Amino acid sequence: MNAPSRAGPRPARGRLGAPSSGTQGRAASWTRFSAWLECVCVVTFDLELGQALELVYPSDFRLTDKEKSSICYLSFPDSHSGCLGDTQFSFRIRQCGGQRSPWSINDRHYDSGAPVSLQKESSHYFGYVYFRQVKDSSVKRGYFQKSLVLVSRLPFVRLFQALLSLIAPEYFDKLAPCLEAVCNEIDQWPAPEPGQTLNLPVVGVVLQVRVPSRVDKPDCSSLKHCGHENLLLTPLVLSSVHELDLFRCFQPVLTHVQMLWELMLLGEPLVILAPSPAVSSEMVLALTSCLQPLKFCCDYRPYFTVHDSEFKEFTTRTQAPPNVVLGVTNPFFIKTLQHWPHILRIGEPKLSGGLPKQVKLKKPSRLKTLDTKPGLYTTYTAHLHRDKALLKRLLGGLQKKRPPGALAALLRTHLLELTQSFVIPLEHYMASLMPLQKSVTPWKSPPQIRPFHQDDFLRSLDRAGPQRTCILKGDWLGLYRRFFKSPHFDGWYRQRRKEMAHKLEALHLEAICEADIETWMKDKSEVEVVDLVLKLREKLVRAQGHQLPVKEETLHRAQLNIEMVIGSLPKDLQAVLCPR
Repeated sequence: MNAPSRAGPRPARGRLGAPSSGTQGRAASWTRFSAWLECVCVVTFDLELGQALELVYPSDFRLTDKEKSSICYLSFPDSHSGCLGDTQFSFRIRQCGGQRSPWSINDRHYDSGAPVSLQKESSHYFGYVYFRQVKDSSVKRGYFQKSLVLVSRLPFVRLFQALLSLIAPEYFDKLAPCLEAVCNEIDQWPAPEPGQTLNLPVVGVVLQVRVPSRVDKPDCSSLKHCGHENLLLTPLVLSSVHELDLFRCFQPVLTHVQMLWELMLLGEPLVILAPSPAVSSEMVLALTSCLQPLKFCCDYRPYFTVHDSEFKEFTTRTQAPPNVVLGVTNPFFIKTLQHWPHILRIGEPKLSGGLPKQVKLKKPSRLKTLDTKPGLYTTYTAHLHRDKALLKRLLGGLQKKRPPGALAALLRTHLLELTQSFVIPLEHYMASLMPLQKSVTPWKSPPQIRPFHQDDFLRSLDRAGPQRTCILKGDWLGLYRRFFKSPHFDGWYRQRRKEMAHKLEALHLEAICEADIETWMKDKSEVEVVDLVLKLREKLVRAQGHQLPVKEETLHRAQLNIEMVIGSLPKDLQAVLCPR
């Protein structure tokens, strides 16, 4: 359908066709837009050049040549998919050339309140694609082929799919002027605020969404009631900004959901060969989301092609396969990735009255490069026993014609409880490593967090293991041992240790603010007093940057203490500490 071009993608053209010059920075007027999106791209098919970047908006957003090339190739289904009509899917690419714009205060504020799994990407872009291919006799090739792509750092797949379904058909009819109007509307949206319900107007519709917060209960993702009295239009309410219908995504693999959950937990390399980018991207995103509330710490590519800049890196046989989940549609990958330990081949999704036909477990040696049948090709043996009761409940729900949303909720709850049962013992043990609050005193450095000893943790499982909250039997100890070697343990441990260190710093700041500083200063030298000022200031800056969990009252008291201490010093030192 879209044979690759040796010439590569053509240069982007910016606002209303103006060349994208790669100018420095982003106009200040796009601050609100950039809280949600990095840019909007239009990719078309050129008979001579292949996929070509036709438009980037705002025109001053800078993309490297490598990023432009990746966006072009990943915005079209490959020739094996045969997608006619309208198709939506997503991809994820590595940002090239380092972070080109400073992480704003708004970004840090969002990340400090959002669940770790929904924080903004710092080194990758998400691409949300709406692709249209229809017959068109006015075009030489006989087909109109174009993609509208939203590029963002936010993993809000449901929100951006809904947004594309509203704006893409409009854009394909009216082209550039419509796109400019849409971007201006998005630039009026409030910033994503964790825990808040927001009304987002676009093309005559108001999308109503709730941005999840890290203080939400794990099973709470529902949209809280928000008054409509100030809205001229009844809003289109999205129940979630990010959650996919897990039951629909996992239709062909329901009997292996727990094994796939284990593979995700352990960060195992996995290839998903699907019939289309829509199926591949949804399966990858569903799998990487099934560890919530744990953050998925490995790389993942919802849709990946042979033209990707990392193709050689991922397909080399000179080293072990990387910890990546790849979604592909080209059968060529069966040959190039035969050395990968786990390959999932799925067909077109079909849902009849009963449980859909399930893929079977197969040995990798049965892989055929030309005609690979659906199946999970792996030698992995699950540590936990299959939950047959879950399958019965899902089948019962199908037979009783329960709404698909209810079956998806049942599956999501099951995976959430499974992950919680696994994580809770880790959390309890980690909490035991935290120094007692009474050991934090104002005039000494905060005490150290004790080290995590894996053997001590494993011994604690006899009395506080997952068996207390989960009915599943199996080799939990073996699963933990393998988990300790995975990127997810490293990611979880680093995050929790960082949070605990920040908590200790916050407790130390509170202890200083509650202490009698004037009495302490009486027998201290000027050097010691100045040192206190500098340390308080450093803590205050960190706390104000949302890095320390402290109350506003504590921040205010810290500022007053700094002013009081400086006021007690000689004038020459005051001038140094508070230059005018």
